Parts: sequence; structure tokens; C-alpha cells
Amino acid sequence: MSDLPRSDLDDLRRARLLLENPSLAVRIADYVGMPIEALVKRLPDRAQRVIGDGTRKALEAALDVALHTLDVRRGGGAASDWLHRGVVMATGAAGGAVGLAGLAVELPISTTVMLRSIADHARAQGEDLSAVAARLECLAVFALGSRAASDDAADSAYFAVRAGLARAVSKAAEYAARRGAAQAVADRSAPAIAQLIARIAQRFGIAVADKAAAQLLPIIGAAGGAAVNALFVNHYQGVAWAHFSVRRLERAHGPEAVRRAYSALAPGPPRAPAG
Repeated sequence: MSDLPRSDLDDLRRARLLLENPSLAVRIADYVGMPIEALVKRLPDRAQRVIGDGTRKALEAALDVALHTLDVRRGGGAASDWLHRGVVMATGAAGGAVGLAGLAVELPISTTVMLRSIADHARAQGEDLSAVAARLECLAVFALGSRAASDDAADSAYFAVRAGLARAVSKAAEYAARRGAAQAVADRSAPAIAQLIARIAQRFGIAVADKAAAQLLPIIGAAGGAAVNALFVNHYQGVAWAHFSVRRLERAHGPEAVRRAYSALAPGPPRAPAG
């Protein structure tokens, strides 16, 4: 039996559902009316290269924001989801109207806006964003929001991915603290920085490919692009709320107690986070 209070168990249950059942591909498939896997397989090689390059550039832009301009005010208030969602929808509308050529421009903008929304959730859950490691933890949320084929369904995908990222986040934070934010951003080829970006891109690229495949449908257009981006940002806002809720509970009750309670929870109906 868990020692966590009932309200904390309710938050943990909602977090578990969001983290163990990434639903972006399912929601996009429902919107466009066909399996997303089929759309991704139809992408030409050129599109795959654009998606790969765009993912890397978007994460590099987000890294710059995380280390340089992310608001480091301490906690307070609920996250402002709708403000960020509106901006990302607008960029999606522009990208949907232009097609593949617009992805390279739209994706870095969308990703940096989503990072600020993720940071909003981190702050609301009591994270100290004056710490470099906490700001890089916001960037790492992009790796928590999609499943890879190699994920082991027998164990918690969330804790497995999080454990794999922890060392990369720690090394990148140490490098940034030692060399300074400007040097860390300028020298993206430094092993500590390159490894973090590569680890996140490996998983974030899956979600980007799903999004791009839907937006490249001939019928999607500007309105469809805005709708796909609304699904995109809403998905990562939910993942951010869940991840930083788990971290808040770990600070309150200890990591082991939260991990045991998380593993013991039976799935239940999800409830969307406030925002």
C-alpha cells in the first residue's frame, strides 16, 4: 500500500497514463483518417532528410533558448497553455500552407515556443530554472513524448528513457556550467552537448515525422497544419505536466517511494492537466 496522500496518488496516476501512453500518433491518425505509419512510409527520401535536419536544428535552437533566454523566475501559478498553443497553431498554419519547404522554418519556431511552455509547467511544479540542469530537463521532455520500437513494454518506458537521458543531461549541464552558456551553444560538437542533442533527436524525430507526414497531405492546407500543430503542442504540454509532476512528488516523498507507487498503480481514466 502506498504511503502517498490520495491527492498525490491521483496526480501520479494521471501522470503515469500520459507518460506510458504517448498518444500523438494516434491523435494525428484520428484527425487525418488514416494510420500515421502508412503516411510516414510514403514520405520520400528528400522529406526524410529535411525532417532529420529540421529536428536537429530545432533542438539546437531550443538548446540556445534553454541556456540563454529561458525565464528563470521561481514557481507560481498554473502554466499558460493557451498562449503558447496559439503561437504554435499559427506557425502550423503557415507551414501547412507552404508544405515541406516550410518545415525547416516552422519547426525551430514551434519547438522553441513549446520549450517555453514546457518550462512554464516546470516552474508551476516548483522546479528551480536558475539551475542549468533543470533547464536542460525541460529540453529532455522532447524525448519523453514518443515511443521507439525498441522500448521494452515489460518495464516502465518512462523511467527507462528518463534513466538513459539522465547521464546525458548531467554531462551537458556540467559542461555548460564549466564553459559557460555561450560556449556550450557555440560548440555544439562538444561530446557532452552533441550526445544530449542526439539522444533527444532520436525520439523527438519520430514525433516530428508523424507531424510532417500529416501536414504534407495534399488536402491538409493551412487550417489542417494549424490543427496538427495544436495536437503537437498539446501533446508535449501534457507530457511536461506529467514529468514535472513526478519530479515534484519525488522531491516530496523520495524517488523510491514514488517509483514503487507508480509501478503499482492500475490504469484509470485520464484527466487533462489544468491549462
